[in-house]
Amino acid sequence: MRFFLLAAGVVFALVLCISCGGGGGDTIKIGVAGPMTGDQAKMGNDEVNGATIAVEEWNAKGGVLGKKIELVNGDDRRDPKEAVSVANKLVNEGVVGVIGHFNSSCTIPASTIYNEAKVIQITPASTNPAYTKQGFKGAFRICGTDDQQGRYAADYAVNVLKKSRIAVLHDKTTYGQGLADEFKKGLEGRAEVVAYEGITQGDKDFTAVLTSVKGQNPEVIFFGGIYPEAGLLMQQMRKLGMDAQLISGDGTIDPEYIKIAGNAAEGTLCTYSPSVDKLPSAKNFLDTYIPRFGEPGPYSIYSYDAVGMLLTAIKETGSTDYDKLAARLHEMKYEGAKGTSQFDEKGDLTVAPYIMWVVKGGKFVPCE
Repeated sequence: MRFFLLAAGVVFALVLCISCGGGGGDTIKIGVAGPMTGDQAKMGNDEVNGATIAVEEWNAKGGVLGKKIELVNGDDRRDPKEAVSVANKLVNEGVVGVIGHFNSSCTIPASTIYNEAKVIQITPASTNPAYTKQGFKGAFRICGTDDQQGRYAADYAVNVLKKSRIAVLHDKTTYGQGLADEFKKGLEGRAEVVAYEGITQGDKDFTAVLTSVKGQNPEVIFFGGIYPEAGLLMQQMRKLGMDAQLISGDGTIDPEYIKIAGNAAEGTLCTYSPSVDKLPSAKNFLDTYIPRFGEPGPYSIYSYDAVGMLLTAIKETGSTDYDKLAARLHEMKYEGAKGTSQFDEKGDLTVAPYIMWVVKGGKFVPCE
């Protein structure tokens, strides 16, 4: 009987320890998930870099709840199945929350795992509206949504560029096709969609699709997708003698796009949030990030602020309890590097402005 009670006590202690999640022991674990190898590796590593800066700053001040913060990275290789594996791995590691994933096609299936395990998830980059429509109280997004930027891009094409013949391409992913569909929806009754085509992410030759689209004589081509394919599309468009204006979204606005497209990148338009370069709130982040990692990627600062929000919620609740953290994040008004962030009842930002950026002189700059 004594042995039985002792064994039962050990089992209970183990269960209790596991139920504590990443708050047990001497550290609090936070996961960072995204594509850290492969053709989108820069985006995933940008996330990690932003999160690393945030964690190091908190640890230098003593951590949170008297414990050091530990980052646990998960490489989903932009593959939805791998994202589920990464989510299970991070849950088993005992993380309190996850900053990620990058692609909506990875974030959404992974979110089911985090929701069931009661792990907070804050994506710094996934813009498909479906993510926060699932009703998961611990799912948050610190960037805008495709319906917001898709509509903005459509308005820009019609009202600013004054174009009426528009082709729409996408990479068949949750993000790329979702953004393309929202752009197309925004054109209804205002412009003619002369072509709507999908390409395959990872392919290198889009000549056949572009030749077909060229025959429709579009004035604008909108692409929903990420920079590796966008750069090749732009390069091949110009080789085919196509002079249509290329517009894309936040997945394309990265220096890697310009490297891939070369001189053909000049004049490309992309939707993204306003520049943080001159924001007083971003100065400390930029002063720390740039000497160490170089120019921040599009979502480095988003990842940085996502970590800050999660750790602030832990500090203010004095807990790593999922329900308490979710409730606090929903009511928090956070002053971060990129300005004020506040979530609505779904977990989306209450304010997520978009502006148009253009490649000018070999760099992305805000349109005047």
